[in-house]
Amino acid sequence: MPILAFVGNKGGVGKTTLCVNLAAALNARAPTILLDADPQASALQWAELGGGRALRVVGAVGAVGGLDEAIAAAARDYTYVLVDCPPSVHAAQTRQALGRADVALVPVLPSPFDIWASVHAEAEIQSARTGNPALRAFLVVNQLEPRTRLSNLMCRALAELSLPVAATAIRRRVVYRDAVLVGGSVGAVGKKGAAAAEEIEALIHEVLSP
Repeated sequence: MPILAFVGNKGGVGKTTLCVNLAAALNARAPTILLDADPQASALQWAELGGGRALRVVGAVGAVGGLDEAIAAAARDYTYVLVDCPPSVHAAQTRQALGRADVALVPVLPSPFDIWASVHAEAEIQSARTGNPALRAFLVVNQLEPRTRLSNLMCRALAELSLPVAATAIRRRVVYRDAVLVGGSVGAVGKKGAAAAEEIEALIHEVLSP
């Protein structure tokens, strides 16, 4: 029953978009729950648009003292538990999620500001391993434009951090935004989402493989 925490230290990196798409793909395999601990409650809004028809999305933003218990309870009833954390690695919910998670995913845009923010996430994950030594973590390059010089330079810079960078990068694709706007996932919009859905499946395989 893997527990995945989606962690970031700044807004606008596509954390929730990545989270809901992985949640939808995992739910096609086995019962999955998404705990929305982000104060913006974007995952809950997505669910209200239709994303929650098959996937259970639960608000957990107020569970500062009880997110740990909420994750433990969800893990008893669901095969996959995903936690969309606040956009701060220092938030109490983020620390509680990292204390329980099997895998932490840190989406990062190919920009200098995001690399600097990732250093804080790196430190918090190392701290969480004191009590959760089995915690695995990956930086996930998001909104990649592979032909640009900046993206290539940033990917090389990320490789200098101690956290591993997932081999699967998420490219900048309009279909990610379009799917979210209608409460769907890239795996549910047919042919136009096929390439994006393949990225999501590849990332799942990579981060959940032993």
